[in-house]
Amino acid sequence: MTPVPRTEDTTDPAPELRQRWADTVTAARGTKNPAAPDPAPYADNLLSRWREPQRRYHTVDHLNAVLLRIDELAEHADDLPTVQLAAWFHDAVYRPDRSENEERSAALAERALPELGIGAARTAEVARLVRLTVTHDPAPDDPDGEVLCDADLAVLAGSPDQYAAYAAAVRAEYAFVPDPDFTAGRTAVLTQLLSLPRLFRTPRGYDLWEHTARRNLSTERDLLRGA
Repeated sequence: MTPVPRTEDTTDPAPELRQRWADTVTAARGTKNPAAPDPAPYADNLLSRWREPQRRYHTVDHLNAVLLRIDELAEHADDLPTVQLAAWFHDAVYRPDRSENEERSAALAERALPELGIGAARTAEVARLVRLTVTHDPAPDDPDGEVLCDADLAVLAGSPDQYAAYAAAVRAEYAFVPDPDFTAGRTAVLTQLLSLPRLFRTPRGYDLWEHTARRNLSTERDLLRGA
């Protein structure tokens, strides 16, 4: 991962993310290493990825939302800095017309984190968590996976207006897909999610978001079926 030169960006919609990234990297390193690289250029690289023009939902706003939801679920995590790093990387590579986004995002983490002075075990765990977002199906003994997946899916539990905006942004990312094909594919995704015994695996996530998310998913599916 080649850092991009740092420039001041007065239009940054989430300037606090830079400090959050620096704090997370410091915590993940575990010990002070004066020779470790400055985390700031890596934040610039990642944020530039999250701002790519093909994104409509998987944007800096989504990254920030996932990190805030992780804050809400922090007590459930075993290794909070690892979960936070996984959030930064989980959609760092994103092309709507590709199927290997999670794998490429995990590979990016595997390159970048050792450069930043983060140990091999934590790097491997970050990559594992990123790959887990393919299925959002963590094992019962995987609290960090549960936190990341719950935080990523929390958007499903928005208000009706928030959920409508989310659904519209997803459609915009797939604007190149004809309506009949998108409707069929999206309906299949919604049906698969609704078939899960529970969408949210952490106790807090389940209590906060399960009922509303299922209602939103059912409503969207009904609307698509009536289209």
